[in-house]
Amino acid sequence: MSTNLFNEWPWQDIVMVAGFIVFLFLTRWIAGVLINRLFREKGSVQKAALSLINWVVFNGLLLFVIFYFSDSAWLLYPLFTIGQVDITLFLIIIAVLIITFAYRLSKILNEHLLPFFFERHHLDKGIQFTMERVVHYVIMVVAVLVSLTTVGIDLSALTVFAGVLGVGIGFGMQNIASNFISGLILLFERPIKVGDRVLIDDVIGDVEKISMRATVVRTLENEHIIIPNSYFLEEKVVNRSFADPRLRLTIPIGVAYGTDVQKVKRILLVVAELARQENSFVLESPAPYVNFKGFGDSSLDFELFLWISDPKEVIRMKSELNFSIYEQLNENGIEIPFPQRDLHIKSAPESLLKGHQEDS
Repeated sequence: MSTNLFNEWPWQDIVMVAGFIVFLFLTRWIAGVLINRLFREKGSVQKAALSLINWVVFNGLLLFVIFYFSDSAWLLYPLFTIGQVDITLFLIIIAVLIITFAYRLSKILNEHLLPFFFERHHLDKGIQFTMERVVHYVIMVVAVLVSLTTVGIDLSALTVFAGVLGVGIGFGMQNIASNFISGLILLFERPIKVGDRVLIDDVIGDVEKISMRATVVRTLENEHIIIPNSYFLEEKVVNRSFADPRLRLTIPIGVAYGTDVQKVKRILLVVAELARQENSFVLESPAPYVNFKGFGDSSLDFELFLWISDPKEVIRMKSELNFSIYEQLNENGIEIPFPQRDLHIKSAPESLLKGHQEDS
């Protein structure tokens, strides 16, 4: 019985499939060699061509199945029915091929071809990300519609599903719909964009990704915060890179009473000039300014105003300025006072006073 079963195996089909698999990988190897010789310098065009060939190789087996077994009953057997359309394995394979090809095409455009366009037109990182997302969404939506049409599903039959989905959004998916629409607004209106430095609830971070539902912000501690898109439209968010990336740093300084205030001013301006010489992002205009803030409880209070062009250097620059100011004040013999308080005791327990008198 086992011998009869062994003899009934479709050996011809098995040999054909195995031979075609060998042919695919052999073709991939030959194509890779030819492309590497044609493009001696590895570039985006070479990577795009190899990516497309990889798709053809790994999906070529599905194409072979469609053509070789096109008359087979199992390939055309109806698995289920949508409306008046019988969905077969043949139709499912066609839809999978269309969608996977669209995804690969989107990946090739975004990773290998669009960067040429971005570099040529000097587009910033935020616009690049927006264009990449738009291209990806358009290609995938078109691919889904084409695959449904190819399968034979009448898109007008989906109106009922769309109505049910609308009711679901109205009741149970309000937050998801809100975040999705907010994500589209962020991509096109661009109140924030990828690469911006933002301040959210006293947490400083850089926008890394704006997806359909949420935005990813990486903090200075390298922690990633997942924030719903609607937050950026409903709450107050400080964007240090929005229109003008220039920022004014404010460094507070206190010196002892009796200090020559003009000397303090000159020292602070020297510190600002040294910072400008050592750091290209420190701006000469607007010019540094020393503000005599007022008379504190134990110090004369000053502020050094300094402008920089890179918001990501705020913390480091403040630290460097504090180091430099402290060194300059020490070299010039200028005292930085500490708060002093007088303690007056109005009343105390008699036992404590008696013990103090005995000790004295």
